[in-house]
Amino acid sequence: MLRRRPPRAATLLVLLCACSAPPTTGELPPEAALTTWTMSYPEARLGEVVDDYHGTAVPDPYRWLEEPDSPETRAWVEAQNALSGPFLESLPQRAEIRARLEELLDHERYSLPRQRGGRWFFTKNDGLQEQAPLYVAETIDGEGRLLLDPNDFSADGSVSLADWCPSPDGKLLAYATSDGGSDWRHWRFLEIESGEHLPDEITRNKFGVLDWMDGGAGVVYSRFEVPTEGDELHARNAVNEVCLHLLGTPVEEDVVLREASPEGHWQWPALTQSRRAVVITERDTESDKDQVHVISLVGTSRGRGVELLTGFDARYDFVGNDGDRLWFVTDLEAPNRRLIEVDLLVPQGRRELVPEADATLEGAEAVGGHLVLSYLRDAHSEVRVHALDGELVRVLELPGLGSAAGFDGRLAEATTAFAFTGFTTPGEIWALDVASGETRLLRRPDVGLDPADYEVYQEWFESRDGTRVPMFLVHRKGLARDGRAPALLYGYGGFDISLTPVYSPSWRMWIERGGLLAVANLRGGGEYGENWHKAGTKLQKQNVFDDFVAAAEHLIAEGYTSPEHLAIQGGSNGGLLVGACMIQRPDLFRVALPAVGVMDMLRYQHFTIGWAWERDYGSSEDPEEFAALHAYSPLHTLRDGVRYPATLVTTGDHDDRVVPAHSYKFAARLQAAGASGPENPYLIRIETRAGHGMGKATSVMLDEMADVLAFAEHFCRLGGARP
Repeated sequence: MLRRRPPRAATLLVLLCACSAPPTTGELPPEAALTTWTMSYPEARLGEVVDDYHGTAVPDPYRWLEEPDSPETRAWVEAQNALSGPFLESLPQRAEIRARLEELLDHERYSLPRQRGGRWFFTKNDGLQEQAPLYVAETIDGEGRLLLDPNDFSADGSVSLADWCPSPDGKLLAYATSDGGSDWRHWRFLEIESGEHLPDEITRNKFGVLDWMDGGAGVVYSRFEVPTEGDELHARNAVNEVCLHLLGTPVEEDVVLREASPEGHWQWPALTQSRRAVVITERDTESDKDQVHVISLVGTSRGRGVELLTGFDARYDFVGNDGDRLWFVTDLEAPNRRLIEVDLLVPQGRRELVPEADATLEGAEAVGGHLVLSYLRDAHSEVRVHALDGELVRVLELPGLGSAAGFDGRLAEATTAFAFTGFTTPGEIWALDVASGETRLLRRPDVGLDPADYEVYQEWFESRDGTRVPMFLVHRKGLARDGRAPALLYGYGGFDISLTPVYSPSWRMWIERGGLLAVANLRGGGEYGENWHKAGTKLQKQNVFDDFVAAAEHLIAEGYTSPEHLAIQGGSNGGLLVGACMIQRPDLFRVALPAVGVMDMLRYQHFTIGWAWERDYGSSEDPEEFAALHAYSPLHTLRDGVRYPATLVTTGDHDDRVVPAHSYKFAARLQAAGASGPENPYLIRIETRAGHGMGKATSVMLDEMADVLAFAEHFCRLGGARP
């Protein structure tokens, strides 16, 4: 839900079946018997909790599932996995899909290299390693030497390398681990030449916000209060402070540069080019607007600051600076965003460098003596290089229609790197000489894919209120429009996050096997600027669901597929999307795949970072917003006796972003309420020692993808009459 800079914000499946005489060995009946099973779901006790919302009584009988480690909840989780696991394992195509996914993933995969002090740092997975090791090289295209191997962090691969940050001189490395996919970060420090660890450790950090001082003397980071043991999924991570840690000093003596933000605010640091001052952005999550503070890190002025931009009048995303000139991407009087300059000596003064364009400005970087601006045009990338005075130098020629990201670096560094990907283009790594505009291909994975075998294009459709919405379509050439193609419709629609073309082994697998992939760019996302985002928030959130339903209806009307062959998929906020749409239009979909979804819209704000989502969702504490939330909340709108699509809910048992209680309560209610049968099971697949999806071991990820695809393909191809 949260981006790292700035923080704006994958699993699926569930359970079912036991034969009329449930097997005690965990074995399933022969494949042919799958469609003759009767449904027998684990019992979920009905509690007596009833909440009063502005005079409306709302029962919450599964409140006990909010306690993730209680014996009762653990027993329910084990029973659900004992049901869904053997069923998914027995699907006839599951083994074939799992083997093919392993083939598709068995190739070298590189991260974008980052340059610090003349050295280049990157991760590389040789193919099927559980976690990707970190390397350091002397050139941008060097093979490098192994610096850190996260496969040694834990025996089961559940502890991952969550983040890493080299010092400006390239001599030290700060790196963070995540245990079980948690958002909490445990930072340690390493001497790059010797490989020796320093004694310093930082543990009160979340979401990985950390940056280095000049000369590697210390780091600036965001610090939270740590929940008490057993309260990790309940405690609200509602306030944070910005701190300075000097290497070699006790962490208890860290200097607080900016004290804890008021509840409902969020603040994070970024260092200036000189590394001698920190720019702290403070966001009011209710208004989604910022204030900006600049604080010195050196000499007798350490800790002194300037209130650079106040009043919470717009969003200000810090880009970089040249001396006292600071650059920000802002939506001030520009819903598509523009680039402005603020003089440190003239606080509150703003000068426009690059005006708002007809494309959406996603972000910018200051590198190679230029400003590199990344735009979205109809949900695909466009990159422009500007001089420091804002003058356009060139539009960068990209390898094709797709997504470009990266361009990290410093003003004095001539070369940067960027990644490029598309639906039929696995992640390529390119070098860019910023001044000349010359690009050079560094890495291109060999995955045996010929783009000429596929078709990739956009179609537009009308939503319920007449708004035109785009959608990417991808399939093998020659797909018949006879309404029989298994179709996978994917969406997100929230938090100003854009869905752009990207290569995915699981999506490729679906397309290889004759399926259609559709990715809809719904309102609530960032594809068309702030107006597009706001049109899918709070009291207008129903627009997002209407857009997704209209996308499905378009696919059917155009003969691509039919309700008997259509699956919908989404994760996190996209899990909410899938949950709401499968309930509002159960007749329209054959399969629903909600992953780590926000399903209880009346209580989401009470857990961990949920309070920060009120800017998109609103709050049940407001009478008008309660009415809107209650009208679409997946947990509260399930109806008794309705035949819902075959559903596979997926979550992690210790997701500390979207807590697993959302999926638990939704699955329990769905199993109790819905009219289920062999053709539409309601299952939940719960990954243990797992979080929101980040840092998963390769084998765990492969098993999950295989289960989800096998479930979707099995029921989409079965077809059959709908209710």
